[in-house]
Amino acid sequence: MSLAIALVSGGLDSCVAAAIAARRGPLAFLHLRYRQRTEGREFAAFTALADHFQVEPRLVVDVEYMRQIGGSSLVDATQPIPENEAASGLPTTYVPFRNANLLGVAVAWAEVIGATDIYIGAHQAESQYPDCRREFFAAYERMVAAGTGPQTRLRIQTPLISYDKAAIIRCGLALTAPLHLTWSCYQREDLACGRCTSCRVRRAGFDRAGADDPVPYASIPRS
Repeated sequence: MSLAIALVSGGLDSCVAAAIAARRGPLAFLHLRYRQRTEGREFAAFTALADHFQVEPRLVVDVEYMRQIGGSSLVDATQPIPENEAASGLPTTYVPFRNANLLGVAVAWAEVIGATDIYIGAHQAESQYPDCRREFFAAYERMVAAGTGPQTRLRIQTPLISYDKAAIIRCGLALTAPLHLTWSCYQREDLACGRCTSCRVRRAGFDRAGADDPVPYASIPRS
């Protein structure tokens, strides 16, 4: 089987996408460090996931310029992490054009190591981020075809694109993905805060999936 690259942040979605990719053949894991608030904890989760799936090679790339650009509460400590964002509008946790930047690194690496597929755990059902939409990935794949070498045949795989969080969790459980190794919290690295939007969406997903979240929380606010 041909080699595939999995973008692995250390979060729940990327873990399940990697578990799906692992069923098709050999993998390489890519992790991007962009000075997000929980960078250290996410890297620890990435390492644990790579060890679990016994993946080599691994590439960790520093894209610190994304913090320099700013524009997101994930990289700007002067902006508070929202704990109860409204359902409409662009969240402050949106990192401008992040997926395009991350995929750009993945595409470049794919050309070097001869990978034919890139897996990313993006999903649009519960996401307000514009770079998590199906049409974004279709357009990006066309750009890759136009901008890479003549021998490159590269597909952007988004197996979770139509799933909500509960469906992602059910898929992960069915694949026996190591969900206990993942990290979703936006603002703490010791215990998940339980209050940020990412923690809330994760907890609600486990509730709807009828499963227990294996990650402990510092706080469990009322819905």
